[in-house]
Amino acid sequence: MPYKRSLISQTLVAALVLCTLPAAADTVEARCDIYPKGEDHASAMLSCSFSQRQGYVTIARSDGVLHDLSPTGDAPGNFVNAEGEPVYRQRGLGDQGLIFRMPEESVYVYWSTAALEGGAENNPTAPYSTSEYDATTLLPCSMGTPSYIFQCPAGIKRGLPDEAVIHVRNPHGIERRIEFRRESIAAPDAERIDGSKIGDEWLIVIDDEEYFRIPAAAVTGG
Repeated sequence: MPYKRSLISQTLVAALVLCTLPAAADTVEARCDIYPKGEDHASAMLSCSFSQRQGYVTIARSDGVLHDLSPTGDAPGNFVNAEGEPVYRQRGLGDQGLIFRMPEESVYVYWSTAALEGGAENNPTAPYSTSEYDATTLLPCSMGTPSYIFQCPAGIKRGLPDEAVIHVRNPHGIERRIEFRRESIAAPDAERIDGSKIGDEWLIVIDDEEYFRIPAAAVTGG
């Protein structure tokens, strides 16, 4: 199908791209999360390809939208689209990907496509499997608001009674480690974690942004 033209300009200085773009390839398969302007949760998660040539960037989305990005000005990260509207490239995802702030939406480009592959028939909880974990599961989760509209794959390692470590990929594909020690919780790679146990379920919030619902049985093995 022909691509709808939602053309975006962006400058990516070679040094910056080499620090973030995997394998220094011209084109890589990626995952795109789409955030409508003013919204704090994604409206879509889909496959896409990311191409870069001499500072010009193309993002081809599986929903038929094509973003052609052209550099403008001298400062890295400042761009214009085909209509002359400003577009910005931001970090914020570490080595996981790049963020593009567009006039009507933001596109989060992730190098890992594991979240898209999580629904595969052979292993719905990929990349976690029982060959490495005591148990695997899909946890209700969401970003920005406690809507729990996604199913996040998780691997569980249990220790003493009422103690477990859960590795879970959030909706952006970034792994979180949540540690349960009886009635206390911790997330070593997060700035903040809040949790409350309601009935037979834990409600976990990480950095006021990531929401997870974890059955108590996932921790106890009961």
